[in-house]
Amino acid sequence: MALFGTDGVRGVANVDLTAELAVDLAVAAAHVLADLGEFAGHRPKAIVGQDSRASGEFLEAAVCAGLASAGIDVYRVGVLPTPAIAYLVNTTGADLGVMISASHNPMPDNGIKFFARGGGKLDDALEAKIEAILGEPWARPTGKEVGRIIVDDSARETYLKHLLNSIESNFNGLKIVIDCANGAASFVAPEMLRRAGAEVIAINAAPNGLNINDNCGSTHLESLIEKVRQEKADLGIAHDGDADRVLAIDHEGNVIDGDYILGILAKHTELPTKTVVGTVMTNLGLIRALEAEGIAFVATPVGDRYVLEEMVAGGHTLGGEQSGHIIMRKYANTGDGLLTALHLISEVARSKKNLKELSSFMTRYPQLLINVGGVAKDKLAENTKIAAAVKDVENQLGKTGRVLLRKSGTEPLVRVMIEAEDADLAKQLAESLAALVKSELAL
Repeated sequence: MALFGTDGVRGVANVDLTAELAVDLAVAAAHVLADLGEFAGHRPKAIVGQDSRASGEFLEAAVCAGLASAGIDVYRVGVLPTPAIAYLVNTTGADLGVMISASHNPMPDNGIKFFARGGGKLDDALEAKIEAILGEPWARPTGKEVGRIIVDDSARETYLKHLLNSIESNFNGLKIVIDCANGAASFVAPEMLRRAGAEVIAINAAPNGLNINDNCGSTHLESLIEKVRQEKADLGIAHDGDADRVLAIDHEGNVIDGDYILGILAKHTELPTKTVVGTVMTNLGLIRALEAEGIAFVATPVGDRYVLEEMVAGGHTLGGEQSGHIIMRKYANTGDGLLTALHLISEVARSKKNLKELSSFMTRYPQLLINVGGVAKDKLAENTKIAAAVKDVENQLGKTGRVLLRKSGTEPLVRVMIEAEDADLAKQLAESLAALVKSELAL
């Protein structure tokens, strides 16, 4: 079974993802990404950050130990969003970056994400190289050749300035509630919005190592919706644990997901190729609305790395996912929840329209997603009975909807998604397919 999923190596900390594995991964990544042994006299450099999970403390120590033992100077930047690591790798000329985070997953999980030179996520070939040499013997540096570990206290301010320099609008007069998921956004997102001029009410912004994503953040919007209504705020912003995604709430408490955000930005951002990149999960309502604006749409597999690959290949500047991973290539080469929030709010400030008005450009198709757990997800593709059922549903929906079954890249699940003009039909078809998946692939 492959060690890398759709977004790095992830699992239960200290069970699947141990300190020993973290050291070995760091050493292997050092040899692949820093080209150790090929550049005489080159002193490699790495940026290492983490989200707020308690397990991040020992995993960060293990990663730093592995990198330094391989002869790499390590700059520890502490608790920062994943996109901050990508940005810092790019701007400092580092050879690689490491983010220790399991994103939106529950607190017991953790993960290790690697960034190559320039701050880009690794492609499959690089991940395969790292996995291939994992645990192999290697020549160990000694004396002055071992790496050093340096605490970089300036990284947070550097990242904040980068974000704020990307906008021209002032947020004076806007009241914003922000849910930081008790994660990596807690120490930067509220400060960013205050410096932009907004009145900020921060919730779930007191991480203690154990409360990250605990009924809060972009996967649990209830408390944010309640607070926006209670405070009569103009809007709400929700991040996930590592702040690479964002969802929004309008002044009435309606959810503005990644599809709406992508559409709003597409309508009000210069698009050199007149194209937006999304995924197979992107709502048909957005695709139809973009077509009406003369904007083409390209779909990729789920995962922001695939969105980025398509953007780079086609020269496109805007792409993203329904979950709130939005990539604005003019400013970043990875999904950045804080950057996206800034530009979404900038359009509110510039247009003098609220989020409900800005999101009215599209009519969302009813879409039902069912996560089917306790199944052998890797056998999905070979099951002919499920494939036949999917074909029947596709024939029934025609051009009025879509069906998608896929195995999760980060969790032990098969996701069943039905999209249709009629909500009851979507529910009926999704539940029927989910029951079939459960019976056919049961463990």
